[in-house]
Amino acid sequence: MRETSARLLRLLSLLQTRRDWSGADLAERLEVDVRTVRRDVDRLRGLGYPVNATPGVAGGYRLAAGASLPPLLLDDDEAVAVVIGLWTAASGTVMGMEETSVRALAKLEQVLPARLRQRVDALKSAVVPLPNLAPTVDADVLTAIASGCRDQVRLTFDYVAVLGRASVREIEPYRLVHTGSRWYLVAYDCQRRDWRTFRVDRIQAVPTTGSRFTPQEPPEDVSAYVSRSVSTAAYAYQTKILLYAPAAVIRAQVSATAGVVEPIDEDTCYLHAGANDLRFVPLHLARLGVDFEVVEPPELVEEIRAIAVRLTRATS
Repeated sequence: MRETSARLLRLLSLLQTRRDWSGADLAERLEVDVRTVRRDVDRLRGLGYPVNATPGVAGGYRLAAGASLPPLLLDDDEAVAVVIGLWTAASGTVMGMEETSVRALAKLEQVLPARLRQRVDALKSAVVPLPNLAPTVDADVLTAIASGCRDQVRLTFDYVAVLGRASVREIEPYRLVHTGSRWYLVAYDCQRRDWRTFRVDRIQAVPTTGSRFTPQEPPEDVSAYVSRSVSTAAYAYQTKILLYAPAAVIRAQVSATAGVVEPIDEDTCYLHAGANDLRFVPLHLARLGVDFEVVEPPELVEEIRAIAVRLTRATS
């Protein structure tokens, strides 16, 4: 009986790691015959696990979604990752998730083995989170958008852009991007017939769903598109700076939300960044500690000359 119970746990663990399994693959992993796999699947069903079976040569087994969440089997690293993730989410940017994360964390920590609890405690004691100043997003809004991306259905929502401009947007959602402090939605705007980036915290209520759509190819890599949208395109001035340093050196100092680094060769790169006030750009360029040339705009060259005159006057 103990051997059967251990095998059932192994079978359940395998079913959770992959969407579809053939009977032969499960039998090989469990070192039993296909008939034993069939009996073990029936035992799992008797315990309440919804395991679907498809007959035929291309058939197999799949753990389906059930009325309640079955126990998850996690290895040591996965368990520690889940605990730390829940702990971080308890003070995260998704509104309404803090209390839920704390409850889930309490349940999980209660069943952690001593060896894992020590690892988690060591991590938690070494980390001191700063107060979160980023705007929060509604969990229901985030879930509705994620479902729209998955099911390929159009969404309609009220959106408040920069300077408080309100509008109703109908979009084809593509991907959600999290920068660490903000959530962004990359979508095709049906009215404007172009791709757009939306800040999720500016969506005023849970989006309503519409008809299905055939997804289009985005203009570029989604991460690069969001980086360019939030660091450059949204500002009054778009700057292009030639930097005499490798791209990797600059990327270590410039976040993806502050600028886009474009490699030229092993020793030089371009930095694309936006600004509403050019007076601050020379200060950011100076702190990089590398030589540079302004490619555009010409107004930035004049601003740097004016600052250079003032600095020279201050040091003479």
